Parts: sequence; C-alpha cells; structure tokens
Amino acid sequence: MSFNVTVRPSNKTFACQPGQSVLEAALAAGIVLPYGCKNGACGSCKGKVLAGHVTHGPHQQSALPPHEQAAGSALFCCAKPDGDLEIEARVVAAAGDILPKKMPSRVNAIERLSDDVILLKLQLPANEKLQFFAGQYLEFILRDGSRRSYSMANAPHAEGPVELHIRHMPGGKFTDALFGAAEPPVKEKDIMRIEVPLGTFFLREDTTKPIVLLASGTGFAPIKAIAEHIFFKNLHTKRAVRLYWGGRRPKDLYMDTLVQSWVRDYAIDYVPVVSDALPEDGWTGRTGFVHQAVMADLPDLSGHEVYACGAPIMVDSAKRDFTAKCFLPEDAFYADSFTSAADLAGAVSG
Repeated sequence: MSFNVTVRPSNKTFACQPGQSVLEAALAAGIVLPYGCKNGACGSCKGKVLAGHVTHGPHQQSALPPHEQAAGSALFCCAKPDGDLEIEARVVAAAGDILPKKMPSRVNAIERLSDDVILLKLQLPANEKLQFFAGQYLEFILRDGSRRSYSMANAPHAEGPVELHIRHMPGGKFTDALFGAAEPPVKEKDIMRIEVPLGTFFLREDTTKPIVLLASGTGFAPIKAIAEHIFFKNLHTKRAVRLYWGGRRPKDLYMDTLVQSWVRDYAIDYVPVVSDALPEDGWTGRTGFVHQAVMADLPDLSGHEVYACGAPIMVDSAKRDFTAKCFLPEDAFYADSFTSAADLAGAVSG
C-alpha cells in the first residue's frame, strides 16, 4: 500500500512506498525536487511538510536543526512518509529532462593542479553522448558499493573527457588511492563505474538578474562549468557576473590564471580571497572569509542570484548571512555543499 504525496505549489502528485524516501519516490516518478548529496548532509532538499507526518533517517543536525524540524521542515532525501503527505518544495522542471544513467568510464588522465588537488579526466563509452547541466555532479560506484560524489568541471558543450577536480582527503578510501597513498592506486586506463548526471545545481536562465558565483576550494569545479556555460551562450552580455573564490592560501586558487583570462576576455569581476596567508605567500589581495567579501561589496543582494559551492560551513554561512543581512530572497540562492564521507559519518538519527 503506497502513500500519496502532493507537492505545493505545483500540485504535482506521486506515490511513495512505505520505507521509501520522499526524494527517491519523486525522482522515480520523474518529478525532480531540489537535492544535492542525497545523504542528509547538505540541506539542498529541505522543504516543508504542510500536512501529514514523516520519519527522518540519519542526517546532519546542521542540515536540519531540531527547531526547524519542529517547525515542519524536512529533508526529503531521508524523510519517509507515515501516510499521505502534502509538502512544499520547488519542482526543478529542467532537470527532469535528463535522467541519470549508470555507465563505465575510463581514466583518461590524472594531472596535478596543486599539491593536494588532482584533475581527473574520464573518457565515456564512444556510444554515450553525455547530456547534463553545467554544475551537476557524478558519483563513482566503488567495488564495495559505496559512492563518492564529484562535480563536473567542464560545461556540456565542451568536447572531450569529463573533468573533475579532486582534493586529497587523507585517510579517504578513494582519494588516498587516487593520490597514491593506498593500494591499489587509481591509475590511467582504469575502468570506473559512474552514475551521471545528478543534482539540481545549475544556472537558471529564465531571468536577467546579475549573477554572483561563489566558491571555496574545489567548489570551484562546478562554478567553472557554470561560468564556461555563461560565456558559451553569451549570457554575460545580458547579466553581470561576479566571481568570488576563496582558499586558505593562494595555492588553493589552483586555476587563478584561467579566471584572470576570463576577466580579460569576458569582462567579468573576479575577487580572489585568502583566509590564512603566510608571510612567504606575498599575498596582497583580499583576506578573510570569502562570503563576507561578497557582503562588503554587495550589501544589497535583493536583485541578484547566487550560485555557491564549497565546504558546508561556507555555503551555510553564505545562505544565512545573505538572506538575513543582504536582502537576498531564499529562492535566489542555489548551492551545492561538498560533503565528504567523514561528514556523512557524523549524521544523527532523526
């Protein structure tokens, strides 16, 4: 016996089986609700329960604090209905046009971008023409069935391999193998199974609002894809683009030269921000937290759209402060938090 779920304000409905999450059932029905990690850690799938009741599986308390849960908020990736349900959530129309698929991929190249960031290039089967939106991610399906998620750093129009920016997480099963710190190492020509494309982090093109692109660390990967999509479609001629990229040290801005070329070629504004520069870095640019640099430059974000990607603490702080202090409408903030396996291990039961 299934439960009926109605989504407001779109009035779309779908069936949810007992024990199935709201998000899983919606996607199975071809209805795409906002989501990111699918593991209760990033908060991208958060919405309201208007009628009915859900039981939450394990999730990060930072993604759904107790007071928000008590007020009716839910994480639909890990919320399971106890009966018929009425919820409030945006339906992402465009994402439903492209369904994710599982496929093999071959490691085409492994290149160092910095001492702790690798550019991993994946070659897809010759008969696969990958369709995706700039900003979406893929998941590696490892031999033990566990998964690792990484955003694609190239735009859909680009020819050639899929590109990923991967930071070394010491002790991480996948990244230790990729960086040669664990056996067997990931090497060129290896076959890796993936599911792609996933997520609802991509540019909305039905508006002319100015765009703020906000990244920390390797959160630059999907921001790069979105920026290159903007340039390919000449959207920067209609919508002002400002890019803020934060790192602890200057070396963390591992493609700074590329972004400087965008400034020259496309006349975008670029603000690199470093939080923990050392004297030997010789850094003379902006310092502090990257989202606070946005606030200093743009105290009124009421007419903007923000696309943010990076560490959960940066994304969460940006959303909180931009909406509370800079007048940004909540529905104009789009984000993808990079949640590691260690982050997911910190989940609490609902």
